[in-house]
This record gives sequence, C-alpha cells and structure tokens, in this order.
Amino acid sequence: LGLAEAAIDGALRLRPNAGEAHLARAANLYSGYLNYDEALSELELARKSLPNDCRVFELVGLIDNRRGKFEEALPELEHAMELDPRNVYRLEQIAQTYYYLRRYPEERATYDRALAIDPNNVQIRIYRADLDLNWKADTRAVHEVIDSLRDNNPRAIHQVADSWVGCALADRDVAAARAALLAAGENTLVNEHAVHFNHWFVEGIIARLEHDQQKARAAFESARAEQEKIVQAQPGYAPPLCVLGVIDAALGRKQEALSECRRAVELLPAQKDAFNGPLMIQWFAISAAWVGEKDLAFEQLATAAHVPGALTYGNLKLLPFWDPLRGDLRFEKIVASLAPQ
Repeated sequence: LGLAEAAIDGALRLRPNAGEAHLARAANLYSGYLNYDEALSELELARKSLPNDCRVFELVGLIDNRRGKFEEALPELEHAMELDPRNVYRLEQIAQTYYYLRRYPEERATYDRALAIDPNNVQIRIYRADLDLNWKADTRAVHEVIDSLRDNNPRAIHQVADSWVGCALADRDVAAARAALLAAGENTLVNEHAVHFNHWFVEGIIARLEHDQQKARAAFESARAEQEKIVQAQPGYAPPLCVLGVIDAALGRKQEALSECRRAVELLPAQKDAFNGPLMIQWFAISAAWVGEKDLAFEQLATAAHVPGALTYGNLKLLPFWDPLRGDLRFEKIVASLAPQ
C-alpha cells in the first residue's frame, strides 16, 4: 500500500489535476485503508477531468455499499452500467447490493441481465442458484448447477466448491460435502467476503454431522493451529480473529472464543464495513450458541437480523451452525421474520 501511495504521489506532483491519479488514490484509500471520506474527496477531484468515466461512478457505488448506504449505491452503479453496458462484474455488484437489502427479486433479475451477456459464466450461474437457497431455503437450483458442471464442465467444479459445500451442509449430505471438499483442492471453503474457514474446519463440521466427536475435535485442533498463524501474521485484523473465535467455540474453549469474537466485533463494526461487520456479529452469535451462551447468542442474532447483511432465511433455516438454537421460540421468531413474503 505504501508503494502504491508513493507512486500516486509522484504522478500528482507531475500532474496535480490528473484524474487517473486521483482515481488511483481513491481506490487505494478505499480498499487499503477503508478511508471512505478521503476516497470520496479524491473521486470528486477525479470527476473533474473524468466526467463520464464509469470507474468513478462504480467506485462511489462501492464505497456507498461498504458504508451501508445501499440505496444510494444503486444509482451510482447503474449509471456506471449505462456507460459500460456489458460489464458483468458491475452487474454482480448491483446484485450484491440488492442481496444486502434483501430485495431478492431484483437480485435475481440482475443476475439474469448478467447471464444474458455471458450465459456460460460459472460464477454468475452459481450466485443465481445460491439466491434460492438464501431467499427460500431451497437447494434445488444449486444442485442443478453442480450436476450440470459435473456432467458438462468438470474442470470448472472447483470454482463453485464453496457453494457446493454450503448446499451439502444445508442438506446434511455428508457424502456430497466430502465430494465438495475434494473438489475445492487448496481453496478455502465457507467463504464470505473477508471471512474464510479452512479445509480442517469443514472437516470438523462434517465429522460432527457424522456424530464422530473425536474426529471432529482433531479436525478443529488442526484448523486452530492453521488459523492461529494467520491471526499472528495479521494482528488487529478482525475477520481472522473472528474465525479463530469460532474454531475455539467448536473446541469448547469458551472464554477464548467469546473474547476473540467480541474483539472482532469491536475492531470491525458494521458502521465501518457494512459487508464484513455484520459477519462478525453473525459468527459471534454462532460461537455464543456453541458454548452454551444462548442469551448472548440471541442478542447478537437479533442485531444481525435487523441490519442489512448476509443473514438470510435459508441460512438460518438449513445450516447446521444454528442447531443449538433450534426449538427456542426466539430463534423461530427471527427465522419467521426473514421468511419470504
């Protein structure tokens, strides 16, 4: 990041009004430092010499998204699409914005726009299929994409292995989960934004589904050893710390788990990062549930359910992470609040 900033400084010394340099600085401030206000100031400067550059509108939209201003992000991203109408990546960003607003019909329509441009795009196909799981707790569309790829494009299956694992866990299908784990290779699984769980964690979850507690513990111990190295290499970075807390909860290390997850929420509040902040809360709720702190779990879950974010009806209805809370009227009420209308 420092090298990038130095290069941008050099460019601006030579040409203080260079729109490209201001745009580059805005991107660096946004992605490297989460410094949204300064990034937006740089974009205003960039806009003076790049008034119809789709990248300026796109980055304003991405910053609005990250700040949780999803409604404001949509016209910026759509304007960028008008200037560059075949940009599938940008349609992904628009669809994701609708996802966070839980406006699922519009999300589906946006993926359809993307597939009209690039019908063989594997990622878009699986994102559209995942939508049914999240929106309606229906895994059939994911199965259809997975089956199609296994039959017609098996070399692409690793690209959707994380969705395959999620679908398999939702179905409590151990054989499918193991097949997806194999397909993933070295890729991490159970991914969302900056939250990444490693191969061993998924092995532990599968072992739990098999009621093999000894095997599950061994897998979680291996997951912890690997995750601890990541936390040590990235001190003060919330997502890896949150993941470590979840693994500690799986191992019954109650105080460590609660401390790590609580610290992750403090380090990355939803107001600072509307994508990853709510995930810290969601996984804190899961960790609290796993160590028997149900009241704390419901406190965090209620918060996660009332902010725009990744918590969905299908997530709560199907995934085994929430099993310790099932049967409690508080849980059923939150699930019902997110059910499709």
